[in-house]
Amino acid sequence: MSRIADTFARLRGEGRVAMMPYLTVGFPERESTLDLVPALESAGASLFELGMPFSDPLADGATIQRATQRALENGVNLAYCIETVAALRTRGVAAPLLLMGYYNPLLRYGVARACADLAAAGGDGWIIPDMPPEESAELHAASVAYGLDLIMFVAPTTPDARIAEIAAQASGFIYVVSLTGITGARSSLSVNLGAVLDRVRRVSDLPLVVGFGISTAAHVAEVSCIAAGAIVGSALIARLETLPAADLVSGATAFVADLIGSAPALHNL
Repeated sequence: MSRIADTFARLRGEGRVAMMPYLTVGFPERESTLDLVPALESAGASLFELGMPFSDPLADGATIQRATQRALENGVNLAYCIETVAALRTRGVAAPLLLMGYYNPLLRYGVARACADLAAAGGDGWIIPDMPPEESAELHAASVAYGLDLIMFVAPTTPDARIAEIAAQASGFIYVVSLTGITGARSSLSVNLGAVLDRVRRVSDLPLVVGFGISTAAHVAEVSCIAAGAIVGSALIARLETLPAADLVSGATAFVADLIGSAPALHNL
């Protein structure tokens, strides 16, 4: 059983939803991720989405774009992201660690080499928002060869036939986009989110994790009633932007702990 599958099985047995923070590697400072991830894991975070900075983050809103630009200025690239995963394992982090980003850096690095290096570092998989199923064969094969999960996306506008196609290639969990558009904090989630999740469940037994727009304790509580996990990205990055260096870890920890504490026991999984 993969680390991701084991994590969701454990949480299901405990009746808990997975909290998955998104952090841009190298933001706000080059080594900030090395301090933030262990602290957030101790606060109850279950998995981590670690953003690989890229110059054209087409699925991301202004908040994550700013973080990405800062990380690029800090000299962060794919190799450093993989090194960060390895360093987090040496610091005792046990939670699944997935690299999220765009396909160009993997192509330049070499897809098979990237998978081999990420697996050797102790990583668990990839989240690549600009890679449609039709173009995923090379990364899918390399991920399988090195024991990595490849996370696929489903949006509210995805037709049923395409959901089935995506589900057939997915592993680990399915990333369900809560709304149409780019990342960024929102005041409310889609009223049709439950229906979207039901459509995916008809063709997949994988855990369903909701992301995009989740920014408040109320959002996490809402998602915990209908999905296996919640991803919080832009709201956490925005909080990090406001914190002085001395309060970065404690402030982020308090924010994530509050979100986790808001989630009731799972009802539907």
